[in-house]
Amino acid sequence: MDISIEAFHPICQQAASLEDYPCAVAIEHNVVIYSGDQLRNRLEGGVAGAGAVKAEFAACLKDGPGVFAISGAYTDTSVIDKTTDLFLNIIGDEQAAGVGKGDHFGANERIWNSKQKACERDPALFIDYYSNPVLALACQAWLGPFYQVTAQVNNVKPGSQAQSVHRDYHLGFQSADTVGKFPAHAQVMSQYLTLQGAIAHGDMPLESGPTLFLPFSQQYEPGYIAYRRPEFAAYFDRHKVQVPLKNGDMLFFNPALFHGAGTNAGTRDRLANLLQISSAFGRTMESLNTHAMVTAVYPTLKERQGEGFMTPDEIDNIIAAVADGYAFPTNLDSDPPINGNAPETDQQLMRQALDAKWPLDRLMQALAARADRRCP
Repeated sequence: MDISIEAFHPICQQAASLEDYPCAVAIEHNVVIYSGDQLRNRLEGGVAGAGAVKAEFAACLKDGPGVFAISGAYTDTSVIDKTTDLFLNIIGDEQAAGVGKGDHFGANERIWNSKQKACERDPALFIDYYSNPVLALACQAWLGPFYQVTAQVNNVKPGSQAQSVHRDYHLGFQSADTVGKFPAHAQVMSQYLTLQGAIAHGDMPLESGPTLFLPFSQQYEPGYIAYRRPEFAAYFDRHKVQVPLKNGDMLFFNPALFHGAGTNAGTRDRLANLLQISSAFGRTMESLNTHAMVTAVYPTLKERQGEGFMTPDEIDNIIAAVADGYAFPTNLDSDPPINGNAPETDQQLMRQALDAKWPLDRLMQALAARADRRCP
């Protein structure tokens, strides 16, 4: 794909019009704003009301600015406040136990898998929090049924600096070299597998550094490579926008949108529950025991490599055929990313074993240890 800041500019110079979003109440800096009360009223109209809203959400994420916010997403913000207290207790407990790992971009407080941890600690509060119909509406609009929500709490401290501009999961978590190995159509397709969201736990005025966005940038097809280039980062810095949020507001955006958390120049923490909602389609038809296949082929593969009977490409093809090459899903508490945003994979372990001429039992011990880290 050709990458050109000249081609990028007109895409990002578009302007959203409220006429195109009749269910919305405002547009601020090209961020479409909805009222939670009005959305709930539309849902009372049944399938037709929900369908109109979902179509509008999808149009915003795909062909529009790529980001929308919902003010007053919770009718009872005491649910948010109680969940905030729960999150802070979890953070305190994990820090006391020495398991708090911070986040990808610094030493802010992070809860990996906040969803499961909140569910197990307070099931009744969890039900009140995740039964929100507005949340379900946004998920269904982009992903359809059978989606799965994961969540990570990030508590950004005063003085924490802004993130670098980036795109998100899936390809946003891979190196530029890895992204370049995916064909152009797969790079575009990636955005349709995930919806990014956030629930504000506390007011987020601009000085607290709510997320910075470059509206419409998700429409730039080579963006998963382009955002890493200095001229695109500079363009983002010149044209980025942000909107303040109130306690209990929600915000959703296309994962391909250029974005990054802002600098917290305020005096209070900025705490959000970051939602990563995944499509049902990211799954294989059959379940495979990949460790059994690795056990079966490794001795022969190691022997043929040692005798020079196979080319490096042929060996890589077999590794790809038998070992899991993707780092996710995993347990990020026990299997944190190393040298980037993604943990080690089984394929990388198998390649390391062959290069170092490990015996089979050592490789199997390493694979078993990684399996334990992924799902302890």
